[in-house]
Amino acid sequence: MRWLAIPLVLALAATAAPARAGALRDRLYDPADGVLVVAHRACHRPAPTRGFETAVPENSLAALERCVALGVDLVEIDVRRTRDGVLVVMHDAKVDRTTDGKGRIAGLTLAQVQTLSLNDGGGEAPPTLEALLRAARGRILVNIDLKGPYAAEAAEVAHRADATDWVLFKAKAGLGAPPIADQPLYRDLAFMPMVAGTAARRPRGLGQITALQASGDHQIPAVEMVALKHEGFVAVRDAARAARIRVWTNTLTEKGLRGMLDQSGDHRATRDPHKAWGRLIDQGVSIVQTDHPAILLDYLERRGLRGRASIALADAGSPRPASTGASSRSR
Repeated sequence: MRWLAIPLVLALAATAAPARAGALRDRLYDPADGVLVVAHRACHRPAPTRGFETAVPENSLAALERCVALGVDLVEIDVRRTRDGVLVVMHDAKVDRTTDGKGRIAGLTLAQVQTLSLNDGGGEAPPTLEALLRAARGRILVNIDLKGPYAAEAAEVAHRADATDWVLFKAKAGLGAPPIADQPLYRDLAFMPMVAGTAARRPRGLGQITALQASGDHQIPAVEMVALKHEGFVAVRDAARAARIRVWTNTLTEKGLRGMLDQSGDHRATRDPHKAWGRLIDQGVSIVQTDHPAILLDYLERRGLRGRASIALADAGSPRPASTGASSRSR
């Protein structure tokens, strides 16, 4: 039986007032206004401290609803394209791990995908990008991680779903590349450049990439760090501070520095959040993507770092974080 709550969820979402997401968008563009929480593949893990004892499928409408209920700021989703050209929300190239079916998304039609059930999802099928954006519109911001060259198609879907104010696109920026946010595609969409440690030979170059990407006519809200070492972290952070934009880092469990346990990652954070998330925030990070958003929310609320809390960026002389290897791109 198909998950019966989906039609009700979509109906409620269609009539939801945009006040909360509008406030979130304002906060996204204000680097001093608290720490923002991003749920990796939506809020799929249990959150017992907030009344959710069981898991729900990643990248699902159920996980989106949990994010809204938890008060998460952004939900990160993964997008792939079916054989007949429809964008659906799915992390893996194959459906084998997350559904009761088999095969590659690129080899299945939308009709075939909609016959699948997400594991432990009560019959919910993998949602289309449009369905998820309509459900999220006006309630939570959505960060889109495209698993292929679908940016123009995803932008078209965002326009069709009347969700352009609630989505954040991203792409890697190279040394000397003009501001990506000024491209016509992103004229009325939020865009965030990603700066990877391999984009320049010296940390100074990483700072230059950040400064140039923030210099365009179209304001960017943040820069995402991708596998930066300490010196690159400082260069990007200081350039972001000068440009008055946020610094985004990922602390996903599987992300480590050269295969070693990352002391700033989710694995450490669930045991000692102050030494993991805390040291990154104290160094100037103000957006954190995690697989454990409820635990991060609990920690931030204990420290008074939510809402209108002011975030003071550390300077280059401050004690260094254990590692920024966990800033690798969501995969």
